[in-house]
Amino acid sequence: MKLKTEKIKELIAQIETIIIAVQQEENEAEGLLSQIHPDYHKSARNLIHYNAFRKFDLRDIQKKLQNLGLTRLAKAEGHLMSSLLKTRFILYSLIGELPAENLKAGLSIKNGKRLLTNHTKELLGNRSKGRRVRIMVTLPTQAAYDYQMVHNMVLNGMNCARINCAHDNPAIWEQIIQNVKTASETLKRKVKITMDLAGPKIRTGSIIPGPKVRKFSPKRNESGVVVNPALLVLVPELKDTSEPNALPVGLGWLQKLELGDKFTLKDTRGKQRKLKVVKVGEQQVLLHCNKTSYISTGTILKCRNREIPDGVIGELPAIEQSILLMTNDILTITKGDTFGYPAKFDEEGNLIEPASISCQLPEVFDRIKKGETILFDDGKIEGRAENVYPDRIDLRIVRANENGSKLKAEKGMNFPTTYLGISGLTEKDKIDLKFVVEHADVVNFSFVNSKKDVEELLTELEKLNAIDKLSIILKIETRFAFDNLFEILLSAMKVKYIGVMIARGDLAVETGWDAIGKVQEEILTLCGAAHVPVVWATQVLESFAKKGLPSRAEITDATASLKAECVMLNKGPYINDVLLLLNKILSHMEQFHEKNEKMLPRMEKL
Repeated sequence: MKLKTEKIKELIAQIETIIIAVQQEENEAEGLLSQIHPDYHKSARNLIHYNAFRKFDLRDIQKKLQNLGLTRLAKAEGHLMSSLLKTRFILYSLIGELPAENLKAGLSIKNGKRLLTNHTKELLGNRSKGRRVRIMVTLPTQAAYDYQMVHNMVLNGMNCARINCAHDNPAIWEQIIQNVKTASETLKRKVKITMDLAGPKIRTGSIIPGPKVRKFSPKRNESGVVVNPALLVLVPELKDTSEPNALPVGLGWLQKLELGDKFTLKDTRGKQRKLKVVKVGEQQVLLHCNKTSYISTGTILKCRNREIPDGVIGELPAIEQSILLMTNDILTITKGDTFGYPAKFDEEGNLIEPASISCQLPEVFDRIKKGETILFDDGKIEGRAENVYPDRIDLRIVRANENGSKLKAEKGMNFPTTYLGISGLTEKDKIDLKFVVEHADVVNFSFVNSKKDVEELLTELEKLNAIDKLSIILKIETRFAFDNLFEILLSAMKVKYIGVMIARGDLAVETGWDAIGKVQEEILTLCGAAHVPVVWATQVLESFAKKGLPSRAEITDATASLKAECVMLNKGPYINDVLLLLNKILSHMEQFHEKNEKMLPRMEKL
């Protein structure tokens, strides 16, 4: 018994050490707390408590508490001081003593949950019947013209409509918003309007255009016999030629063609090919060819069966080029708007010049250091900076597919180990923000990396007299945003209502696929301590939205969103089917989960 008492006293001493550290950190933050919005004052104080608490390695204490049948403090983030003091009081009671001082308990469990509930309601609107987690949906351009689609989204459970300012324009945004408001009023369901500022785009530049040529091939069976000839579609030169089978010609010449006309041409390889007109329309003529043909701008069409002038193929779009990269290749990243190109070799296969591509953000070259990592195309290609110059970076490719990976223009670039120091608020964002202030309830702030970024956004909102009008959702999508989240939250708490979006796709690329599980859990707990609502984002039921069929992994992932206050869906042709399924999943699972606490209703058969 004496040994047990000594162990409990040792545990009490460990708890008291933590309490003292928590109190000290709060005292040091009094100046900061004075700047917090009154609605978040208690939450900010609790966040500071939790930040001090997590500076300790708590695993030993947790095991000891568990052995005594007490709380392990694993889910105490929303009411930390109260849980610490209650745990200490119980430990003293086990040895028949009382604490030497009676400290103020702070937020109770009930009040901590109430704060999060209130903040969620103000930021994201009323919850739908039968579920706590809200659903945010990214609206496509079609939502501006298809009211019924928007109506069905609201009917099927959309709580928040998301518009991405990286796409479309104010006229389309305004029409989308009007359709959402009309549907909301008709169905008597309040839907919050959230708008994403695009933020800086770090992408690869242009690649030297390919040849202006199109390939046409017949379909053959296993024996090589043609079963379907190649289809060529002649269209007027001013018409859209983005369709892969379209070939532009002069309208006057096109109108001379008749059913059954026969033509010859020489393709880019000098091969003579025969074509036959099989259908004539007002704005297009269809021809068949039984052999593979490569047809380029300027190709001559000669009629074989009657006297008409030769036809000439007009301007074709250049083939989009890519750069094939293998592990251990060198890729030169250049500064400025220059065309990229594949590696160049001599006749013996010796490298003459490595592949090159530009980066659209020149600030990168002032920040990156030798040995740092650059990722391309959602992390599909990885390189290390071998040499850094004022106007270029020599990058060694350290990860690519076994047979090489193709890098194209306009692909995303990530710099997970480099602090770029660029503002998350571009000049375009500042212009778009004026529209957002006038028309939206919430601004989703992209590419936030530090408290300085938050302060810059708040300054712009003050200029627009919107500091108390517009709520903010902070998109956490970089390693630096995760590392600085504590300071970012405290800076944002100067306004009335804030939230956090876990951009899991970008975060996975930035922090590594092996770390994303830990990272998203840490964000959830830190936001839980701040009573800040979390939006669970990126690729939720994505294949279902695009293809009409969910995977098993997607269903499990959707269930995991119960840890958050809101789940975000991206656009897709099957989005209303996704809404119906997600609404059902969240409603059915609600009885088993309350935030991150497992609930145990009576077990029933399906």
